[in-house]
Amino acid sequence: MSTTPTTIPALTQREEFGNASTLWIEPVHGWASLKLKELWEYRELLYFLVWRDVKVRYKQAALGAAWAILQPLLTMLIFSVIFGRFAKVPSDGTPYPLFAFVALVPWTFFATSMTQSSNSVVGSANLVTKVYFPRLAIPLASVLAGLVDFALAFVVLLGMMVYYRHAPTEHVLWLPAFVLLELCVAVGVGFWLSAMNVKYRDVRYVVPFLTQFWMYASPIIYSSSIIPARYRTLYALNPIVGVVDGFRWALLGTKTPPGPMVAVSAAATLLFLVGGALYFRHMETEFADIV
Repeated sequence: MSTTPTTIPALTQREEFGNASTLWIEPVHGWASLKLKELWEYRELLYFLVWRDVKVRYKQAALGAAWAILQPLLTMLIFSVIFGRFAKVPSDGTPYPLFAFVALVPWTFFATSMTQSSNSVVGSANLVTKVYFPRLAIPLASVLAGLVDFALAFVVLLGMMVYYRHAPTEHVLWLPAFVLLELCVAVGVGFWLSAMNVKYRDVRYVVPFLTQFWMYASPIIYSSSIIPARYRTLYALNPIVGVVDGFRWALLGTKTPPGPMVAVSAAATLLFLVGGALYFRHMETEFADIV
């Protein structure tokens, strides 16, 4: 009687003994392949993981989904008073509250995704140690679950644009591309941090500091137009720069097209995404032992 091989992240070797067969399972050495086809085969599981994360996020929350709106909205009010009214930070000819909120909507999604995904594998220890499935689905689900918050905050952004009578230009057709760019950044960073957090548990203490530092290194409070031209290519290695500039250009029609800076940010995003996925798959064989 023969055994049926199961798709697992390991090398298999079958030896025949008469009518019986033995399946040997050996760990993968070196750098494993991404196995994206396998991730697609488990797409239904990915859907349920996303739904689980959404329910957990709002379970027993007094304000429920309102937190998705209040967080960027209250931050915008503080920025508008301190940096818009008192510090007189330039806003590219746009009312500062709208200027800040357009950046805070994608930034809040990214910051929340980074926090949630960094702890996703450790938080799913029971699944990791008992059932096989593509582990890449865990941080990916944490990021995709944040799209619900993003959509709610985006509706408020549209309301603000109506309030300030600021109609989007034809550049808005590029907005889905910038959303996809941000999604890739968040997923790539999530792969890196979730894998590192399994082995180095102090990563959870680093993430809040990293989030704060990353925000000030990105054009959330200010416009990237204040950066000297000779430094902008280097500045755009921060992939959030391309995302925020793209959102402002697509929705507010800012005068400076983000062209070259977006290209640099897109290249950096690709490195984050592919490098993060490869590192995650490389560390995956150790998850069940140390999670």
